[in-house]
Amino acid sequence: MTPAVSRLAEELGSRKPRLALVLGSGLGGLATAVEDRVTIPFAELPGFPQSAVSGHAGAIVAGRLGARDVLVVSGRIHYYEKGDAAVMRPVIETLRDVGVTTLFLTNSAGSVREDMPPGSVMPISDHIAFSGTNPLIGEASDERFVGMTDAYDPALRKRFTETAAEIGETVSEGVYMWFSGPSFETPAEIRMARTLGADAVGMSTVPETILARFFGLKVGAASVITNFGAGMTGDQLSHDETKRMAPLGGERLGRILTAMIEKGAFDE
Repeated sequence: MTPAVSRLAEELGSRKPRLALVLGSGLGGLATAVEDRVTIPFAELPGFPQSAVSGHAGAIVAGRLGARDVLVVSGRIHYYEKGDAAVMRPVIETLRDVGVTTLFLTNSAGSVREDMPPGSVMPISDHIAFSGTNPLIGEASDERFVGMTDAYDPALRKRFTETAAEIGETVSEGVYMWFSGPSFETPAEIRMARTLGADAVGMSTVPETILARFFGLKVGAASVITNFGAGMTGDQLSHDETKRMAPLGGERLGRILTAMIEKGAFDE
């Protein structure tokens, strides 16, 4: 047992969370909805990476949502911060080692579809790893050859869409393309992304999905659309816009996830 696992297990006490949520840029508000919560900063968990990106708190929140034990990773570390696609490996491995079996990832993303404006919520059906790297590079075992068909669990995706409809939210599944960042995409890259079959673009989530599948976790994910891609409106993109717009769709996403937890959609 690693020091980080021991420390987190100590804080959990009798809690036995099987679900962990990773909150993307500007989406940290969901962590405040966790009841009976305990917050453990990454800095207090040995081996955990530290973030310098505004909008990413870098903490694990343990508590209850909808009468169920959950862990919330409030803030993530990105590939572009360290130049290491496996930077979140200690976090995801620790989640697995304390008993988590399902990881639900969220992010803020740019839409490449005219019919998916800012404020939309897009459950991720598949991804395109355009960054040219992989978090399992250097892994010595044959376990590195992880199958990625249905990386985003089909049953979870179905329950997400059904739950959204039940509470009056309209969502549309789509393909997420991972760019390395930290600079935003160019208009030409957005046109390319659309041509290659992407529906949204962003700078996260894909490495965590690969790592989670490597560790045997079930994965679900959703994007909150904060802007149209470069060249679609003529406006310049900025991180401030991402942080400003994310809470709008984030509230919708939070309602869907809370409803899923309350109805036991993550328990099956």
